[in-house]
Amino acid sequence: MRAVVQRVDGAAVVVDGETVGEIIGQGLCVLVGVTHEDSPEKAAQLARKLWSVRILEDEKSCSDVGAPLLVISQFTLYGDARKGRRPTWNAAAPGPVAEPLVDAVVSELRALGAQVETGRFGADMKVSLTNNGPFTVLIEV
Repeated sequence: MRAVVQRVDGAAVVVDGETVGEIIGQGLCVLVGVTHEDSPEKAAQLARKLWSVRILEDEKSCSDVGAPLLVISQFTLYGDARKGRRPTWNAAAPGPVAEPLVDAVVSELRALGAQVETGRFGADMKVSLTNNGPFTVLIEV
């Protein structure tokens, strides 16, 4: 699994004009990609990492300060544009494999005590955020 994690001062995701997920104030906006070899164990490992990674102000984690997370599925994180001008998506897991694993990340975060908002899997989403820093990291498990 792969996650692009951005430290934000607010973020929202809109589908068909409706806000389906939003965090206000300090938190993390997390784009999650799933590949073929990923498993529920990797989803749990990613959730633990997201909950405890110390990238908020003063090297704090979401678990330290109770900061919320906005988790959004993004298969394009496994796009490959090394050849030609059009990316391939061969490394991205198909929806029936990826959706339960993204859901598992969200469930595990909530089990750890996190406030989690989400996008809508497979939808055309409009994501807006204020990146604080800017601060963006890539996490792979």
